Amino acid sequence: MKKTFSILAAALMLCACEQDRGQILKVYNWSAYIDESVIPDFEQWYEEQTGEPVHVIYQTFDVNETMLAKIEKGHEDFDVVCPSDYIIERMLRSDMLLPIDRDFGSTPNYIDDNLSPYIREVFGKMDGSGKNPMDYAVGYMWGTTGILYNAKYVTDEEASTWDIIRNPKFADKILIKDSARDIFSQIIIYLRQAELQSGEVTLDELMLDSSDHSLADVEAYMQGVKPLVAGWEADFGKEQMTQERAWVNLTWSGDAVWAIEEAKEIGVDLRFSLPKEGFTVWADGWVIPQYAKNLKAAKYWINFMNRPDIVIRNVDVTGYVSVSGAPEVLEAFTDEDYEALDLSYFFGPGAEEVCANPVLYPDRSDIERSTLEHDWGERTPDLVAMWARVKGDNANAMTIVVVAVFVAALAAVAIYSKVRKSHKRKRRR
Repeated sequence: MKKTFSILAAALMLCACEQDRGQILKVYNWSAYIDESVIPDFEQWYEEQTGEPVHVIYQTFDVNETMLAKIEKGHEDFDVVCPSDYIIERMLRSDMLLPIDRDFGSTPNYIDDNLSPYIREVFGKMDGSGKNPMDYAVGYMWGTTGILYNAKYVTDEEASTWDIIRNPKFADKILIKDSARDIFSQIIIYLRQAELQSGEVTLDELMLDSSDHSLADVEAYMQGVKPLVAGWEADFGKEQMTQERAWVNLTWSGDAVWAIEEAKEIGVDLRFSLPKEGFTVWADGWVIPQYAKNLKAAKYWINFMNRPDIVIRNVDVTGYVSVSGAPEVLEAFTDEDYEALDLSYFFGPGAEEVCANPVLYPDRSDIERSTLEHDWGERTPDLVAMWARVKGDNANAMTIVVVAVFVAALAAVAIYSKVRKSHKRKRRR
């Protein structure tokens, strides 16, 4: 009898948990990648729209693969997650995602009403293995990979090419993102200029090249770069550039925005270049994993994240650029301090001459030289091995000093970042 009662009690508890789970939304997102004040606002809005209460359990990650491992093994039943483009491809190929229903009843569909036409094009380039990526993923933020440089020591011309990282003039003043995928993509674009110029291959086609030949070419090039590199950085490059300890940084636009703003306050002139040879863009997006429990709240969360006023709040806090092409977003980020840009590719007709920050929104003439990276699938270990050989086991002196200083300052930086909301996030790889 006692055993029977225990089994019954456990069953009742399980039912109660399942019922409660319908009022819980589990969100898994990058750290420092949202204005956290929008979370309680979502809970209130969701109840207003549906008549049902919901409580958001919000967790963060710093590495795509950490998130993926939890989803893949089914250890966590997250309802909505924000992976990067190449991970979205991997999840689609592995049937790990559920389609995102667009039926919101009387609630506006902010997703499809406001999505930039350019982002539709970017997501259309993803390899969904027969699936339409737009049915399974909704964009959140996007950006570019380029060269952050100190105009006091580096000319605009010198920073206009990826080959700047091989310029001995800047020895021990160069920082490079510790990101095999990003570095391979930029360098293979540089190395294949003849083929690109002749039309033998396109940028999009080049991003599908994971051959041994291309791996060897990039490795040989980077081995020549290695003696000039002050450090392979995941997150400390921004501070080093701001403090003028480094002059050149191969990095992401989000990091560049933060560094440029911080440097300006202390009289340091940092700039960001999208090299003439071509470059890659990246995009993160919301998805609903296969083990999700609260599909209704998940799709409403994604819709809410695309509401223009919420978009603006999240961009203001994170420093990254939303995928939204809503008129309200265009108005919010128009800034007469900058020269006019052709942003019609992103916001549509009427946005041919918009004064905006070119680091956030590149001009059409720049974006036409861009492409999207892809997941390497079974070739990923070969890419990782190549990168490990490039970096080697022996860090140089500056790297050791930089890491030591960075670790020692972590607590202070964390407090400073919260106060300043300093747009910092360890992105992607």
